[in-house]
Amino acid sequence: MSDETKVEQEYGANQIQVLEGLEAVRKRPGMYIGSTSASGLHHLVYEIVDNAIDEALAGYCKHITVAINPGDSITVTDDGRGIPVDLQPQTGRPALEVVYTVLHAGGKFGGGGYKVSGGLHGVGASVVNALSQWLQVQVHKNGEIYQMRFARGEITQEMTVVGKTDRTGTVVTFQPDPEMFDTLVYDYEILHTRMREEAFLNAGLAITITDRRTDTPLSDTMCYEGGIREFARWCNRNKTPLHNDVIYMRGSKGDASAEIAIQYNDGYNEFLLSFANDVHTPEGGMHETGFKTALTRVLNAYGVKHGIIKGEDKVSGEDCREGITAILSVKLTDAQFEGQTKAKLGNAYIRTLVDNIVTDQLATYFEEHPQTAKVILDKAMTANRAREAARKARDSIRRKTALGGAAMPDKLRDCNESDPSLTEIYIVEGDSAGGSATQGRDSRFQAILPLWGKMLNVEKAREDKIIGNDKLQPVIAALGAGIGEDFDVSKLRYHKVVIMADADVDGSHIRTLLLTFFFRFMRPLIEHGYVYAAMPPLFKLVKGKTTRYALDEAQRDEIAAQLRGGNPNVKIDISRNKGLGEMDPHELWETTMDPQTRTMKRITLEDAVRADEIFTLLMGEKVEPRRDYIEQNARFAENLDY
Repeated sequence: MSDETKVEQEYGANQIQVLEGLEAVRKRPGMYIGSTSASGLHHLVYEIVDNAIDEALAGYCKHITVAINPGDSITVTDDGRGIPVDLQPQTGRPALEVVYTVLHAGGKFGGGGYKVSGGLHGVGASVVNALSQWLQVQVHKNGEIYQMRFARGEITQEMTVVGKTDRTGTVVTFQPDPEMFDTLVYDYEILHTRMREEAFLNAGLAITITDRRTDTPLSDTMCYEGGIREFARWCNRNKTPLHNDVIYMRGSKGDASAEIAIQYNDGYNEFLLSFANDVHTPEGGMHETGFKTALTRVLNAYGVKHGIIKGEDKVSGEDCREGITAILSVKLTDAQFEGQTKAKLGNAYIRTLVDNIVTDQLATYFEEHPQTAKVILDKAMTANRAREAARKARDSIRRKTALGGAAMPDKLRDCNESDPSLTEIYIVEGDSAGGSATQGRDSRFQAILPLWGKMLNVEKAREDKIIGNDKLQPVIAALGAGIGEDFDVSKLRYHKVVIMADADVDGSHIRTLLLTFFFRFMRPLIEHGYVYAAMPPLFKLVKGKTTRYALDEAQRDEIAAQLRGGNPNVKIDISRNKGLGEMDPHELWETTMDPQTRTMKRITLEDAVRADEIFTLLMGEKVEPRRDYIEQNARFAENLDY
């Protein structure tokens, strides 16, 4: 961290401003952390880490450690200045106490404590405290260790000096409250991915993540001197880049700064990750708008100037971003986010800053690197021609629909209900399973669409090839919401889209192909939570007239023990289900389709980086990474989790 970024004042209690008291966090936790599901559970960690990152942004923190402890408590340690412990003027209480017990109290207001901050709202520490069964904070400062303890936001130990120290920093340990969350189990990979992002975004900052829940702890220390340049390379590591170097741009105005890293690959998908004050902004905002506008303008201007683009053949923004991997990071003092989970950035002036940086620096780069510029522009122009072909294909489908009514697929067995919020469609592998599902379903609200033959891998195809594909066209038509840039989720004919495939390797392949299709060309389906995977049972257990089903080996053994009732001699017939097509309609209804008894998994997009990585790895061009992944994960094949 350079000295230029340091806040000149000491970080003391007079920088802690109190805006209002802590109210109703436990009554409405979703307002502050998004949800009480797994995403909200992990959000607690991000809030505490954001505070440590703020110290790094201010130039005072070099190393952050995040540990998942046995029992799923979390410890976050940093080597920053340490939270102030002197008396806070407005309350007459120690600043440490105020930070953890008062909502909207922190060094993020008025620019006194931090110039830029990810934990903008100043609610992070107090919200985590309110939603924790217990929390302990230790501050190393002034040669002493200050400690406080809390239970569900209430003080159980006043601030006390518990020892001497020769370092500075803060150590926070908390146990999420079982009264607040649907799950209390932390996913190491989700936290690992988030911490890797933070390390990429803060060049030179070391972040260590450790999972202490097993006998052989998992641990990784990440530090990237190249910052977001390395981030772009890492995102493209399983793809084939079109140019070796990463195009890097940066600039600032006043207290605001922006940096952008770009590297194109030979794929067809856009991958843009944007951040504001190190917080991921999945819904974009002004910084993304500025970037996209300038990128399109610069590419078209270069093409016209050098005679590559003639007449009206300009390339669109979508064309310019085909195959792009772009990392966009902005830092600003008065970041205006939409909502506490900070999904979208609203500051208008940051659009101008990013636009100016890209306009000036990318144009200069293209003039100095004409070969790279031509490769990128050629790709955009090819995308433009493919998009025009796709438009014609879509228009053709629309005309057929207009002339021929609903133009539903021949194999679709629709339901009677017309309200999409009440209906579900089962996309079923094979005609035999489709036949059983059609006979076993509740036709009032359940539609069946059988698939047959090998489906197209959309990871290796453009939209114009997909629209007319005989395996995917029925899915597009049945869902009724369009595809790609024309996709309109409000026109969706079913609010549950259920992929029903066998619980074997072939079924997993079908699921992956369909999910890749939805992920690339109908992403709002997943974002709105409309996509599910049916979970057909692997085992059938029969004891006399009693029949039970089990999803996996563990459940099979548990049910068998229940049926035996402690008597090992009881005879139980256990058979492994061969496939959906082998089940009779009644069995299929009872095990996989009846809302009262079925098990389904909702498909979510918890992490764009993770999802993009897995889809590219499993469905992309490169064989070596896929082989490595399969070899490393072969032992999990029986329990593939979608």
